[in-house]
Amino acid sequence: MAGHSKFKNIMHRKGAQDKKRSSMFSKLSREITVAAKMGMPDPDMNPRLRLAINAAKAQSMPKDNIQRAIDKATGGDMENYEEVRYEGYGPGGTAIIVEALTDNRNRTATNVRTAFAKNGGNLGSSGAVSHGFDRLGLITYPASAGDAETVFEAALEAGADDVTSNEEEHEIWTAMDALHEVAKALEAKLGAADAAKLAWRPTTTVEVDESNAATLLKLVDVLEDDDDVQTVWGNYEVSDEVMEKLG
Repeated sequence: MAGHSKFKNIMHRKGAQDKKRSSMFSKLSREITVAAKMGMPDPDMNPRLRLAINAAKAQSMPKDNIQRAIDKATGGDMENYEEVRYEGYGPGGTAIIVEALTDNRNRTATNVRTAFAKNGGNLGSSGAVSHGFDRLGLITYPASAGDAETVFEAALEAGADDVTSNEEEHEIWTAMDALHEVAKALEAKLGAADAAKLAWRPTTTVEVDESNAATLLKLVDVLEDDDDVQTVWGNYEVSDEVMEKLG
């Protein structure tokens, strides 16, 4: 984990774990299906679906899988997924937000509550921690999309509010209601993004010491491994030194 990139530790720790490919495809498919059902099944007419398909393509998801996920929304046999958010507290005084797409709220709530309870945290009520985060749009590109200056200029011109670059990727932040518009403008300049989604960005972060870091990272892993969970956000930072000790 790169300590110089604060949000690297805050988001889903891409480089720190190997996600099972099938699980990742399942989550991407679910987002495509929900997006297609909520709007039109045509990505040119449905911004959320367009972003979901682009994210799937960035992860090399086969075209057949993408089409099946779209077709599921127009067929009569689709599960009724709903978007649910959970908020809780992790080890070391950290704040965690969990976003899920589920066809069974009771199952998901039980799994999330258990994950917190078994890994040094506790689930809070709705609104317990989200007041410490800003709801923004986040667009990510690989470092290969261009150097920091090129991406910054493109993002500025597209209407983005902030850009953070490191040796792995570029994170482009937008106002919540400008996400689709900025993503579309950037696509014309930089190609399809790795991901473009609404995000929770903490207003302040908590530095987690070695005694709490292992438990916290286990909590995040357990949550992310749940099929219903789409994204886990938090306000924590783990230094390079601590990560090295944890091995």
